Parts: sequence; C-alpha cells; structure tokens
Amino acid sequence: MTNKQWTEAGEAVTALILDVFRLNGRLQLAGDRLVAELGLTSARWQILGAIAYVDRPESVAWHARAMGVHRQGVQRIVNEMEKEDILEFRPNPHHKRAQLVVLTTKGQNLFDAALALQVPWVNDLSEGLSSNDIATTQEVIGLLKKRLEASSTSQGERSIQY
Repeated sequence: MTNKQWTEAGEAVTALILDVFRLNGRLQLAGDRLVAELGLTSARWQILGAIAYVDRPESVAWHARAMGVHRQGVQRIVNEMEKEDILEFRPNPHHKRAQLVVLTTKGQNLFDAALALQVPWVNDLSEGLSSNDIATTQEVIGLLKKRLEASSTSQGERSIQY
C-alpha cells in the first residue's frame, strides 16, 4: 500500500473511473443481448458504428485509435466481417498496406437493424435524465479522454496517422 493520499478531486475521479469500468461491462452485456438476434456482438456493433459514422473511409488503425482500443483486435473482427460480406476493403491512396474499410450494403442494413433495436432501448434507459446532466457528464468524460490522450502521446506512445 502507498502512503500517497488522493486529492479530493483525485478520489472522485478514481471513483468515477471505477464506475465507468463497471458501466462499460454492463453496456457490453446489454449490447450483446440487444443485437444477438442479428448475429452481432457489442464489439462488432461498435466497429460497425465507428465505420458508419465517419465522413470518409478510414483504415483499421485509424478506427482503433479513435475507439481507444488495440489495432490487432479491431483487425481480427474486421477481417471476420469482411469474410461475411459485412465490410469491404478499398485501396488507400495514402498508404499501400493500410486499406480503407467501408460497410457493404449488407453491413449498412445490419447496422440500421441494430439502430432500430437501440433507439427504443436507449430512450427507456435515458428516461428521467436531464439533458444538462448528460451534457455535463459528456464534458467531464471528454476532458478526461483528452488528458489521457495527451499523456499517452507525451509518454512516447506512437500516434497513428494513416
């Protein structure tokens, strides 16, 4: 055990981090249940969403970085979905080996079906929450995320730019 004492804010952020870990686990389980009938998992659904919501096609490395996860895990799932005609690879004019990933028609239909299930679920989940409280929560999470990204870059983690 360490002798260091948290500041009041440090203790609060530690409690928040633990709650976010628990929330993430519950969201993954709920997501798995929600989209199981579509043959999806939360991980696949998350990747479909990452691809569906970008303005232009991006590489697997770019998506992994944006999602805050390891490229290898995303690559494995993307490769599986490519074999199932959910995603396809396209040439990347900026990098020979880092192909761009896009939804196929099947993939877009699958994502749309997942959203049709998610909308009533999230509307029920958000019942009674105020828009201001949600916005404040997003601000705090966004600030912590930016600080983590800045500290990881300053500690020598490679920044992926394809």
